[in-house]
Amino acid sequence: MNLTVRLDILRRLKAYLKSDNVQWRDACEKAYYENTWFLPQFIENAVNNITDQFLDDTVLKNAVTDYGIPEEMTSIPKTIGIVMAGNIPLVGFHDFLSVFLSGHHQRIKLSSKDKVLLKHLVGVMTDWNPEMSSYVEFAEQLKGCDAYIATGSNNTARYFHQYFGKYPNIIRKNRTSVAILDGTETIEELNLLADDIQQYFGLGCRNVTQLWVPFGYDFIPLLDALNKYDYLADSHKYKHNYDYVLTINMMNNKAYMTNGSVVISPDESPFSAISSLHYVYYLDSGEPMTKLNPEDLQLVVGHGHTPFGRAQCPGFRDYADGIDTLSFLTKLF
Repeated sequence: MNLTVRLDILRRLKAYLKSDNVQWRDACEKAYYENTWFLPQFIENAVNNITDQFLDDTVLKNAVTDYGIPEEMTSIPKTIGIVMAGNIPLVGFHDFLSVFLSGHHQRIKLSSKDKVLLKHLVGVMTDWNPEMSSYVEFAEQLKGCDAYIATGSNNTARYFHQYFGKYPNIIRKNRTSVAILDGTETIEELNLLADDIQQYFGLGCRNVTQLWVPFGYDFIPLLDALNKYDYLADSHKYKHNYDYVLTINMMNNKAYMTNGSVVISPDESPFSAISSLHYVYYLDSGEPMTKLNPEDLQLVVGHGHTPFGRAQCPGFRDYADGIDTLSFLTKLF
């Protein structure tokens, strides 16, 4: 498949994702049935961002030009092994798209938490063009690849380095996101911040899990804004986490605030458990960025940073961990 054919398939994929196709609806229902963290509205959020940000025709054409992706391959494509995460729906789609756009082949190990959606989409693309079967395959073991892209925890990253270290690789570890508030945020901005915190149950690395706030900050408006996600407590898994976090705070006589579905407590760690949100007071506006560890952060939300409500709306070039995936891939030829 030359570049024109691949771009045509991606245009067709965008139209498919935006359609009301019965097969696609069934696949989304199956994904939710197999993993109840994948609420239908969260699958829809993820798909909308893919179609609007990743599969935009202008975005793809600019990427082709800027990265010098040729119409015809001038060398033998490499096989890229991809270990995908499964914390939010289709979280590995960007890696899939980057490899496909570059012209390399890929062998994908899906997360057990997200085995339905991408496999369905690749199956549809293969129906359109049978050559897809030589470009994308799914496997439980990723032996014999020329390079690797692996996403996991800090613990699994050590194993990835052990297994894949002698090959060209991108290995991603735990990341999270924080918000720096100055107290001037409007109600609308706080409502958008609630999205940054609670979309996908807070399971994504782009979800805000810690707040930096000035002394005397009034949390009540934020707690009110978070009420829009009270329905998450209808999920027994989420409610179990909430009850556990609340109990631990109470037993340890730790200060906390809650609106009945989120526990907000002081904690220096930017990583917080599901249903909880940490906060830290700061003395001056420059303090947070001097104390935060860049290795822990996917992004920062707030005035002068990523706008409120945009944490879960990454653009095509908002690369995970700040590592330029397409640059890595195009240098492999």
